[in-house]
Amino acid sequence: MLSSYRQIFAAPGSLAFSATGLVSRLPISMVGVGVVTMFSELRGSYGLAGAITATLALASAALGPQISRLVDRYGQRRVVRPATAVSVLAAALLLLAAWRSWPTWSYFPCAIGMGAMGSTGALVRARWALLYRDDPEKLHTAYSLEAVVDEIIFIVGPILSICLATSVFPEAGVLLATVFLAVGVVLFTAQKRTEPPAHPANRATGGSVLRLPGLRVLTATFVAIGTIFSSVEVVTVAYARAQGHESAASLVLAVYALGSGLAGVVVGALRPSGPARQRFQRGVALMAISLLPLCLVATWCSGTGGLVLAGASLFLAGFSISPTMITATGLVERLVPPARLTEGMSWTTTGLGIGVAGGSYLAGVVVDAAGPAAGYRVALAAGGCAVLLALAGGRWLVGALPASTPEPAAVAS
Repeated sequence: MLSSYRQIFAAPGSLAFSATGLVSRLPISMVGVGVVTMFSELRGSYGLAGAITATLALASAALGPQISRLVDRYGQRRVVRPATAVSVLAAALLLLAAWRSWPTWSYFPCAIGMGAMGSTGALVRARWALLYRDDPEKLHTAYSLEAVVDEIIFIVGPILSICLATSVFPEAGVLLATVFLAVGVVLFTAQKRTEPPAHPANRATGGSVLRLPGLRVLTATFVAIGTIFSSVEVVTVAYARAQGHESAASLVLAVYALGSGLAGVVVGALRPSGPARQRFQRGVALMAISLLPLCLVATWCSGTGGLVLAGASLFLAGFSISPTMITATGLVERLVPPARLTEGMSWTTTGLGIGVAGGSYLAGVVVDAAGPAAGYRVALAAGGCAVLLALAGGRWLVGALPASTPEPAAVAS
Protein backbone atom coordinates (compact mmCIF):
# COMPACT_ATOMS: atom_id res chain seq x y z
CA MET A 1 0.00 0.00 0.00
CA LEU A 2 2.71 2.47 0.98
CA SER A 3 4.59 1.84 -2.27
CA SER A 4 1.78 3.56 -4.18
CA TYR A 5 2.33 6.71 -2.14
CA ARG A 6 6.12 6.52 -2.42
CA GLN A 7 5.86 6.45 -6.20
CA ILE A 8 4.01 9.75 -6.47
CA PHE A 9 6.78 11.50 -4.51
CA ALA A 10 9.41 10.36 -7.00
CA ALA A 11 8.73 13.53 -9.01
CA PRO A 12 11.12 16.36 -8.01
CA GLY A 13 9.49 18.98 -5.82
CA SER A 14 6.34 16.95 -5.11
CA LEU A 15 7.05 16.45 -1.41
CA ALA A 16 7.87 20.14 -0.95
CA PHE A 17 4.66 21.51 -2.47
CA SER A 18 2.49 18.89 -0.75
CA ALA A 19 4.04 19.58 2.68
CA THR A 20 3.89 23.36 2.40
CA GLY A 21 0.37 23.04 1.03
CA LEU A 22 -0.59 21.24 4.24
CA VAL A 23 0.71 24.13 6.36
CA SER A 24 -1.09 26.76 4.29
CA ARG A 25 -4.37 24.77 4.50
CA LEU A 26 -4.40 24.41 8.29
CA PRO A 27 -6.10 27.83 8.71
CA ILE A 28 -9.15 26.53 6.83
CA SER A 29 -9.99 24.29 9.79
CA MET A 30 -8.73 26.67 12.49
CA VAL A 31 -10.20 30.07 11.64
CA GLY A 32 -13.92 29.33 11.91
CA VAL A 33 -13.82 27.54 15.24
CA GLY A 34 -11.16 29.99 16.43
CA VAL A 35 -13.45 32.96 15.74
CA VAL A 36 -16.33 31.25 17.53
CA THR A 37 -14.18 30.49 20.58
CA MET A 38 -12.57 33.94 20.59
CA PHE A 39 -15.82 35.92 20.56
CA SER A 40 -17.60 33.57 22.94
CA GLU A 41 -14.73 34.10 25.39
CA LEU A 42 -14.36 37.86 24.87
CA ARG A 43 -17.98 38.89 24.27
CA GLY A 44 -19.97 35.96 25.64
CA SER A 45 -22.03 35.81 22.45
CA TYR A 46 -22.35 32.72 20.27
CA GLY A 47 -24.79 34.62 18.05
CA LEU A 48 -22.20 37.26 17.17
CA ALA A 49 -19.52 34.61 16.68
CA GLY A 50 -21.80 32.63 14.37
CA ALA A 51 -22.68 35.71 12.32
CA ILE A 52 -19.00 36.58 11.83
CA THR A 53 -18.14 32.98 10.92
CA ALA A 54 -21.01 32.84 8.41
CA THR A 55 -19.81 36.12 6.87
CA LEU A 56 -16.32 34.66 6.52
CA ALA A 57 -17.68 31.46 4.92
CA LEU A 58 -19.82 33.36 2.41
CA ALA A 59 -16.96 35.73 1.57
CA SER A 60 -14.68 32.76 0.92
CA ALA A 61 -17.36 31.18 -1.26
CA ALA A 62 -17.74 34.39 -3.29
CA LEU A 63 -14.06 35.31 -3.60
CA GLY A 64 -12.52 31.84 -3.97
CA PRO A 65 -13.54 31.11 -7.58
CA GLN A 66 -12.59 34.63 -8.70
CA ILE A 67 -9.13 34.30 -7.17
CA SER A 68 -8.72 30.85 -8.71
CA ARG A 69 -9.77 32.22 -12.10
CA LEU A 70 -7.01 34.81 -11.84
CA VAL A 71 -4.58 32.06 -10.81
CA ASP A 72 -5.31 30.18 -14.04
CA ARG A 73 -4.69 33.37 -16.04
CA TYR A 74 -1.62 34.79 -14.31
CA GLY A 75 -0.10 31.96 -12.25
CA GLN A 76 -0.24 30.90 -8.62
CA ARG A 77 2.58 33.03 -7.24
CA ARG A 78 1.46 36.32 -8.83
CA VAL A 79 -2.10 36.03 -7.55
CA VAL A 80 -2.00 34.04 -4.33
CA ARG A 81 0.62 36.11 -2.53
CA PRO A 82 -1.25 39.43 -2.84
CA ALA A 83 -4.55 37.74 -2.00
CA THR A 84 -2.98 36.17 1.09
CA ALA A 85 -1.57 39.54 2.12
CA VAL A 86 -5.11 40.95 2.07
CA SER A 87 -6.38 38.04 4.16
CA VAL A 88 -3.55 38.30 6.69
CA LEU A 89 -4.07 42.07 7.06
CA ALA A 90 -7.82 41.55 7.57
CA ALA A 91 -7.16 38.85 10.18
CA ALA A 92 -4.75 41.15 12.00
CA LEU A 93 -7.39 43.90 12.06
CA LEU A 94 -10.00 41.45 13.36
CA LEU A 95 -7.67 40.38 16.17
CA LEU A 96 -6.99 44.01 17.05
CA ALA A 97 -10.70 44.85 16.90
CA ALA A 98 -11.57 41.94 19.19
CA TRP A 99 -8.78 42.75 21.65
CA ARG A 100 -9.64 46.48 21.78
CA SER A 101 -13.43 45.90 21.77
CA TRP A 102 -14.08 47.95 18.65
CA PRO A 103 -17.72 48.47 17.54
CA THR A 104 -19.47 45.28 16.47
CA TRP A 105 -19.92 46.43 12.87
CA SER A 106 -16.14 46.64 12.40
CA TYR A 107 -15.75 42.86 12.71
CA PHE A 108 -17.68 42.11 9.52
CA PRO A 109 -15.48 43.96 6.97
CA CYS A 110 -12.52 42.14 8.50
CA ALA A 111 -14.29 38.80 8.06
CA ILE A 112 -14.98 39.64 4.39
CA GLY A 113 -11.31 40.49 3.83
CA MET A 114 -10.25 37.22 5.42
CA GLY A 115 -12.24 35.42 2.73
CA ALA A 116 -9.45 36.26 0.27
CA MET A 117 -7.31 33.42 1.64
CA GLY A 118 -8.47 31.28 -1.29
CA SER A 119 -8.30 27.51 -1.62
CA THR A 120 -4.78 26.15 -1.34
CA GLY A 121 -6.16 22.64 -1.75
CA ALA A 122 -7.12 23.46 -5.35
CA LEU A 123 -3.62 24.84 -5.98
CA VAL A 124 -1.99 21.67 -4.66
CA ARG A 125 -4.26 19.41 -6.71
CA ALA A 126 -3.54 21.48 -9.83
CA ARG A 127 0.16 20.75 -9.36
CA TRP A 128 -0.50 17.03 -9.01
CA ALA A 129 -2.63 17.15 -12.17
CA LEU A 130 0.24 18.79 -14.05
CA LEU A 131 2.66 16.09 -12.91
CA TYR A 132 0.49 13.03 -13.53
CA ARG A 133 -2.06 14.06 -16.13
CA ASP A 134 -0.91 11.16 -18.33
CA ASP A 135 -0.78 8.62 -15.47
CA PRO A 136 -4.32 8.15 -14.10
CA GLU A 137 -3.29 5.66 -11.40
CA LYS A 138 -0.70 7.98 -9.88
CA LEU A 139 -3.06 10.93 -10.17
CA HIS A 140 -5.76 8.94 -8.33
CA THR A 141 -3.24 8.16 -5.55
CA ALA A 142 -2.21 11.82 -5.35
CA TYR A 143 -5.82 12.98 -5.05
CA SER A 144 -6.37 10.32 -2.37
CA LEU A 145 -3.36 11.62 -0.45
CA GLU A 146 -4.74 15.15 -0.52
CA ALA A 147 -8.12 13.91 0.73
CA VAL A 148 -6.33 12.27 3.66
CA VAL A 149 -4.40 15.49 4.28
CA ASP A 150 -7.71 17.36 4.40
CA GLU A 151 -8.97 14.96 7.07
CA ILE A 152 -5.78 15.34 9.11
CA ILE A 153 -6.22 19.10 8.92
CA PHE A 154 -9.80 18.87 10.15
CA ILE A 155 -8.76 16.60 13.02
CA VAL A 156 -5.78 18.63 14.23
CA GLY A 157 -6.83 22.20 13.37
CA PRO A 158 -9.98 22.63 15.48
CA ILE A 159 -8.47 20.89 18.51
CA LEU A 160 -5.35 23.07 18.30
CA SER A 161 -7.36 26.25 17.82
CA ILE A 162 -9.75 25.57 20.71
CA CYS A 163 -6.98 24.52 23.09
CA LEU A 164 -4.97 27.67 22.39
CA ALA A 165 -7.98 29.97 22.72
CA THR A 166 -9.11 28.44 26.01
CA SER A 167 -5.74 27.82 27.68
CA VAL A 168 -3.46 30.63 26.41
CA PHE A 169 -5.57 33.68 25.42
CA PRO A 170 -8.79 34.00 23.39
CA GLU A 171 -7.15 35.33 20.25
CA ALA A 172 -4.43 32.66 20.16
CA GLY A 173 -6.21 30.23 17.82
CA VAL A 174 -6.92 32.81 15.12
CA LEU A 175 -3.43 34.30 15.57
CA LEU A 176 -1.67 30.98 14.97
CA ALA A 177 -3.93 30.24 11.98
CA THR A 178 -2.88 33.59 10.48
CA VAL A 179 0.79 32.75 10.99
CA PHE A 180 0.31 29.35 9.34
CA LEU A 181 -1.41 31.02 6.39
CA ALA A 182 1.32 33.61 5.83
CA VAL A 183 4.27 31.25 6.25
CA GLY A 184 2.63 28.36 4.40
CA VAL A 185 1.70 30.40 1.33
CA VAL A 186 5.15 32.00 1.10
CA LEU A 187 6.83 28.59 1.24
CA PHE A 188 4.30 26.98 -1.12
CA THR A 189 4.55 29.65 -3.81
CA ALA A 190 8.34 29.53 -3.57
CA GLN A 191 8.16 26.10 -5.27
CA LYS A 192 8.41 27.53 -8.79
CA ARG A 193 9.51 24.30 -10.49
CA THR A 194 6.17 22.58 -9.99
CA GLU A 195 3.91 25.60 -10.55
CA PRO A 196 1.43 25.10 -13.42
CA PRO A 197 1.97 27.51 -16.30
CA ALA A 198 -0.22 30.57 -16.57
CA HIS A 199 -2.77 30.71 -19.38
CA PRO A 200 -3.16 34.38 -20.39
CA ALA A 201 -5.38 33.24 -23.28
CA ASN A 202 -8.09 32.60 -20.67
CA ARG A 203 -8.73 36.34 -20.74
CA ALA A 204 -10.10 35.99 -24.25
CA THR A 205 -12.41 33.04 -23.56
CA GLY A 206 -14.75 34.90 -21.22
CA GLY A 207 -17.29 33.38 -18.92
CA SER A 208 -16.88 30.99 -16.05
CA VAL A 209 -16.31 27.24 -16.20
CA LEU A 210 -19.46 26.97 -14.10
CA ARG A 211 -21.27 27.11 -17.45
CA LEU A 212 -20.35 23.43 -17.83
CA PRO A 213 -23.42 21.42 -16.70
CA GLY A 214 -21.33 18.67 -15.11
CA LEU A 215 -19.52 21.16 -12.89
CA ARG A 216 -22.83 22.74 -11.91
CA VAL A 217 -24.08 19.30 -10.85
CA LEU A 218 -20.99 18.70 -8.73
CA THR A 219 -21.13 22.17 -7.16
CA ALA A 220 -24.82 21.83 -6.26
CA THR A 221 -24.20 18.40 -4.79
CA PHE A 222 -21.34 19.80 -2.75
CA VAL A 223 -23.67 22.42 -1.29
CA ALA A 224 -25.74 19.56 0.12
CA ILE A 225 -22.60 17.73 1.28
CA GLY A 226 -21.35 20.87 3.03
CA THR A 227 -24.71 21.06 4.81
CA ILE A 228 -24.15 17.50 6.06
CA PHE A 229 -20.73 18.33 7.46
CA SER A 230 -21.65 21.55 9.25
CA SER A 231 -24.95 20.26 10.65
CA VAL A 232 -23.25 17.14 12.02
CA GLU A 233 -20.65 19.35 13.68
CA VAL A 234 -23.17 21.74 15.28
CA VAL A 235 -25.58 19.02 16.38
CA THR A 236 -22.83 16.81 17.81
CA VAL A 237 -21.70 19.66 20.06
CA ALA A 238 -25.31 20.15 21.18
CA TYR A 239 -25.81 16.40 21.71
CA ALA A 240 -22.63 16.12 23.80
CA ARG A 241 -23.71 19.10 25.87
CA ALA A 242 -27.12 17.53 26.45
CA GLN A 243 -25.39 14.40 27.77
CA GLY A 244 -23.26 16.48 30.14
CA HIS A 245 -19.98 15.89 28.25
CA GLU A 246 -19.54 18.95 26.04
CA SER A 247 -15.75 18.56 25.98
CA ALA A 248 -16.13 15.15 24.33
CA ALA A 249 -17.65 16.68 21.18
CA SER A 250 -14.26 17.39 19.61
CA LEU A 251 -13.19 13.77 20.11
CA VAL A 252 -16.42 12.45 18.60
CA LEU A 253 -15.98 14.71 15.58
CA ALA A 254 -12.31 13.72 15.28
CA VAL A 255 -13.45 10.10 14.98
CA TYR A 256 -15.67 11.15 12.06
CA ALA A 257 -12.65 12.61 10.25
CA LEU A 258 -10.52 9.62 11.24
CA GLY A 259 -12.90 7.20 9.51
CA SER A 260 -12.74 9.31 6.37
CA GLY A 261 -8.96 9.53 6.50
CA LEU A 262 -8.51 5.78 6.87
CA ALA A 263 -10.84 5.16 3.93
CA GLY A 264 -8.86 7.65 1.86
CA VAL A 265 -5.57 5.87 2.59
CA VAL A 266 -7.01 2.53 1.47
CA VAL A 267 -8.74 3.90 -1.63
CA GLY A 268 -5.56 5.67 -2.72
CA ALA A 269 -3.69 2.38 -2.87
CA LEU A 270 -6.38 0.69 -4.98
CA ARG A 271 -7.08 1.03 -8.67
CA PRO A 272 -10.56 2.52 -9.17
CA SER A 273 -12.96 0.44 -11.21
CA GLY A 274 -16.19 1.35 -12.96
CA PRO A 275 -17.35 4.70 -14.37
CA ALA A 276 -16.49 7.67 -12.17
CA ARG A 277 -20.08 8.90 -12.38
CA GLN A 278 -21.41 5.71 -10.81
CA ARG A 279 -18.72 5.69 -8.13
CA PHE A 280 -19.62 9.26 -7.22
CA GLN A 281 -23.34 8.48 -7.07
CA ARG A 282 -22.75 5.38 -4.93
CA GLY A 283 -20.52 7.35 -2.60
CA VAL A 284 -23.11 10.10 -2.11
CA ALA A 285 -25.82 7.49 -1.49
CA LEU A 286 -23.67 5.70 1.09
CA MET A 287 -22.91 9.04 2.74
CA ALA A 288 -26.64 9.66 3.19
CA ILE A 289 -27.56 6.14 4.30
CA SER A 290 -24.75 6.03 6.86
CA LEU A 291 -26.40 8.91 8.76
CA LEU A 292 -29.42 6.79 9.68
CA PRO A 293 -27.74 5.00 12.64
CA LEU A 294 -26.66 8.39 14.01
CA CYS A 295 -30.26 9.63 13.99
CA LEU A 296 -31.40 6.48 15.80
CA VAL A 297 -28.66 6.77 18.43
CA ALA A 298 -29.53 10.42 19.15
CA THR A 299 -33.22 9.53 19.45
CA TRP A 300 -32.95 6.47 21.67
CA CYS A 301 -29.63 6.67 23.55
CA SER A 302 -28.33 9.04 26.21
CA GLY A 303 -25.44 9.53 28.59
CA THR A 304 -21.89 8.30 28.05
CA GLY A 305 -23.14 5.22 26.21
CA GLY A 306 -24.99 7.41 23.75
CA LEU A 307 -21.84 9.41 23.01
CA VAL A 308 -19.84 6.22 22.46
CA LEU A 309 -22.44 4.92 20.04
CA ALA A 310 -22.60 8.30 18.30
CA GLY A 311 -18.82 8.20 17.88
CA ALA A 312 -19.01 4.67 16.45
CA SER A 313 -21.77 5.72 14.05
CA LEU A 314 -19.78 8.73 12.88
CA PHE A 315 -16.63 6.63 12.46
CA LEU A 316 -18.51 4.31 10.09
CA ALA A 317 -20.20 7.24 8.35
CA GLY A 318 -16.77 8.77 7.72
CA PHE A 319 -15.77 5.84 5.49
CA SER A 320 -17.87 7.23 2.64
CA ILE A 321 -16.45 10.76 2.68
CA SER A 322 -12.91 10.55 1.27
CA PRO A 323 -13.76 8.07 -1.52
CA THR A 324 -16.58 10.35 -2.66
CA MET A 325 -14.40 13.45 -2.54
CA ILE A 326 -11.56 11.71 -4.40
CA THR A 327 -13.92 10.64 -7.17
CA ALA A 328 -15.40 14.15 -7.38
CA THR A 329 -11.94 15.68 -7.75
CA GLY A 330 -11.18 13.27 -10.57
CA LEU A 331 -14.44 14.23 -12.28
CA VAL A 332 -13.58 17.93 -12.06
CA GLU A 333 -10.16 17.24 -13.55
CA ARG A 334 -11.80 15.48 -16.51
CA LEU A 335 -14.74 17.85 -16.97
CA VAL A 336 -12.80 21.13 -16.90
CA PRO A 337 -10.20 22.16 -19.50
CA PRO A 338 -6.64 22.02 -18.10
CA ALA A 339 -6.21 25.77 -18.50
CA ARG A 340 -9.18 26.35 -16.15
CA LEU A 341 -8.54 23.56 -13.63
CA THR A 342 -7.86 25.70 -10.55
CA GLU A 343 -11.10 27.62 -11.05
CA GLY A 344 -13.01 24.39 -11.61
CA MET A 345 -11.75 22.85 -8.39
CA SER A 346 -12.48 26.01 -6.44
CA TRP A 347 -16.17 25.84 -7.42
CA THR A 348 -16.65 22.57 -5.51
CA THR A 349 -14.94 24.20 -2.53
CA THR A 350 -17.34 27.13 -2.93
CA GLY A 351 -20.28 24.73 -2.90
CA LEU A 352 -19.00 23.22 0.32
CA GLY A 353 -18.58 26.68 1.84
CA ILE A 354 -22.13 27.70 1.02
CA GLY A 355 -23.44 24.44 2.45
CA VAL A 356 -21.37 24.83 5.60
CA ALA A 357 -22.67 28.35 6.20
CA GLY A 358 -26.31 27.42 5.61
CA GLY A 359 -26.10 24.09 7.40
CA SER A 360 -24.69 25.60 10.57
CA TYR A 361 -27.53 28.10 10.76
CA LEU A 362 -30.27 25.62 9.89
CA ALA A 363 -29.03 22.96 12.30
CA GLY A 364 -28.78 25.52 15.11
CA VAL A 365 -32.35 26.67 14.55
CA VAL A 366 -33.66 23.10 14.57
CA VAL A 367 -31.66 22.16 17.68
CA ASP A 368 -32.97 25.20 19.55
CA ALA A 369 -36.53 24.36 18.53
CA ALA A 370 -36.62 20.56 18.78
CA GLY A 371 -33.37 19.24 20.27
CA PRO A 372 -30.27 17.38 18.98
CA ALA A 373 -32.13 14.29 17.71
CA ALA A 374 -34.12 16.48 15.33
CA GLY A 375 -30.94 18.34 14.40
CA TYR A 376 -29.35 15.19 13.00
CA ARG A 377 -32.31 14.89 10.66
CA VAL A 378 -31.10 18.07 8.98
CA ALA A 379 -27.96 16.17 7.97
CA LEU A 380 -30.04 13.21 6.82
CA ALA A 381 -32.29 15.47 4.73
CA ALA A 382 -29.23 17.13 3.19
CA GLY A 383 -27.91 13.68 2.35
CA GLY A 384 -31.16 12.88 0.57
CA CYS A 385 -30.88 16.09 -1.43
CA ALA A 386 -27.29 15.23 -2.39
CA VAL A 387 -28.40 11.83 -3.68
CA LEU A 388 -31.20 13.35 -5.76
CA LEU A 389 -28.85 15.93 -7.27
CA ALA A 390 -26.17 13.36 -8.09
CA LEU A 391 -28.70 11.02 -9.70
CA ALA A 392 -30.65 13.70 -11.58
CA GLY A 393 -27.49 15.27 -12.97
CA GLY A 394 -25.69 12.02 -13.71
CA ARG A 395 -26.07 12.33 -17.47
CA TRP A 396 -23.87 15.44 -17.43
CA LEU A 397 -21.12 13.55 -15.61
CA VAL A 398 -20.88 10.98 -18.42
CA GLY A 399 -18.34 11.38 -21.18
CA ALA A 400 -16.05 13.68 -19.21
CA LEU A 401 -13.37 15.22 -21.38
CA PRO A 402 -9.93 13.61 -21.34
CA ALA A 403 -7.29 15.73 -19.70
CA SER A 404 -5.66 16.67 -22.97
CA THR A 405 -8.82 18.06 -24.56
CA PRO A 406 -8.52 21.77 -25.42
CA GLU A 407 -10.87 24.50 -24.28
CA PRO A 408 -14.39 23.53 -25.38
CA ALA A 409 -17.18 25.72 -26.57
CA ALA A 410 -19.83 26.53 -24.00
CA VAL A 411 -21.98 23.51 -23.27
CA ALA A 412 -25.70 24.09 -23.47
CA SER A 413 -27.70 23.23 -20.41
